[in-house]
Amino acid sequence: MTTMTLAKAINSGLRQALQDDDKVVLLGEDIGLLGGVFRVTDGLLAEFGHRRVIDTPLAESGIIGTAVGLAYRGYRPVCEIQFDGFIYPSFDQIVAQVAKMHYRTNGQVRMPITIRVPFGGGIGSVEHHSESPEAYFAHTAGLRVIAVSNPQDAYALLRQAIASDDPVLYFEPKRRYHVKGEVEEVLGTPMESATLVTEGSDVTLVTYGGLVTTARDAALAAADDGVSVEVIDLRSLAPVDYPTIEASVRKTGRLVITHEAIRSGGLGGEIVATITERCFEFLEAAPVRVTGFDVPYPVAKLENHHLPDLDRMLDGIDRAMGRRS
Repeated sequence: MTTMTLAKAINSGLRQALQDDDKVVLLGEDIGLLGGVFRVTDGLLAEFGHRRVIDTPLAESGIIGTAVGLAYRGYRPVCEIQFDGFIYPSFDQIVAQVAKMHYRTNGQVRMPITIRVPFGGGIGSVEHHSESPEAYFAHTAGLRVIAVSNPQDAYALLRQAIASDDPVLYFEPKRRYHVKGEVEEVLGTPMESATLVTEGSDVTLVTYGGLVTTARDAALAAADDGVSVEVIDLRSLAPVDYPTIEASVRKTGRLVITHEAIRSGGLGGEIVATITERCFEFLEAAPVRVTGFDVPYPVAKLENHHLPDLDRMLDGIDRAMGRRS
C-alpha cells in the first residue's frame, strides 16, 4: 500500500486506465499543460501525449458532445468538468444524449463515458465553484452517480467507472483533495455498494463525499455523550445501496442523513422516503435531514454557516434521539 492524497489517487487511477486501454482518452479544460486547476492530471500529457490527454476549449457542452461521438466510435472518454457549477452548459448533452443513447438504441450503442466533477464547498471560493449538483443527475435514469470520500475509494471507484459500459458521474470533494490515506491498487468493493465507516447501535448517520470525515467526527463526539452512531458512506448515489441502509436502520431504529446540497429536492429526501416505506415498523423516531440551506451557495465568508458541520450533525442526532425538538 502507498500513502497518497486523494488528488494523487485520482491521478494514479487515470494513469493506470490510460496504460491498460488505449481507447481511454481524457478531455477537459487545462488538463494537459497545466495539469488541471487542482493538478489532478499533472504529468499525464507528458506521458501519454496530446492525442490521449486533450486540452479542450472552454465549452462544457462541446466537451460532453465530443465525448458522445468518441464513445459512439468505441472510445472510453473521461471528461473533467473544471468546477461543479460549470457543468450546467453540458446538462443537455448529459441528460438528453449520454443518459439515453444506450436505451434509445436498444443496447446497440453504449456510452462508457466518465464525467469527473470536483464538487462541494469548504474552499472559500466564488460563485459557481462550490456547488453540489448531484441530485440533478441522480434523478436522471440511465446515469450512474458516485461520490468518493477518501483516497482508496478515489482510486478504486474511478477505475471501476472507466471500465463500466454505463455513463458515470464521478463526484470528487475538492476540499478533500489534499487529505492523505493508504491506497492499494485494487478495485475492491463494487462501486454501487455503500460502506460502513463506523459501527453503532443507536442512530444511523448516512452521508457521502466531503462530509464523511465530519460524520465520523460526529460519531466520536456522540459516543462521549453515550450515543452509539453507525456511519454509512453511500459512495453510490444512483443507484443507492438501500439494503445496507435498511439493515442499519432495522438495528438502530433511527436515521439521520446529511449532505451539502440544499434540502428541497435533495437526495436526503428520497432516502428518507424510501427507508420510511421499507422500515416504518422499525423506526423509533422520524428521520432527520441535516443539509445545506435552500439558498444559492453563499459568499466565502458565510459558507461555514451554510455547510453541515459537527455541531449541526450532533443536533440532528439529538433530534433523532428525542433529546431536542
